[in-house]
Amino acid sequence: MKDILKEITRLRLERNWSEYELAKNSGLSQSTISTWYRKGQTPTIQTLEKICRGLGITLSQFFAEGDEPISLTQSQKEMLDNWSALTPEQQQIVMNLLKNM
Repeated sequence: MKDILKEITRLRLERNWSEYELAKNSGLSQSTISTWYRKGQTPTIQTLEKICRGLGITLSQFFAEGDEPISLTQSQKEMLDNWSALTPEQQQIVMNLLKNM
């Protein structure tokens, strides 16, 4: 599994951005981003979407392994859109449901 904070840092440094520049381009506060690193927290999927938009990439590109382009079907895109609209608690319920199917 990909280390999300390491990947954010890698992509940020690839662009020669400071945390402030990442925050500005993502529409987040710099304190939010700094808190992730200080407390070892992982951003929510909604926040990660903002980071990806700020970086000019998609979530699928963020999670891609290697240089292979990611292509999603329409139903996969719809599922990710629906997932992103869920609260963390709702996401956990869906994950538990899927694991028990």
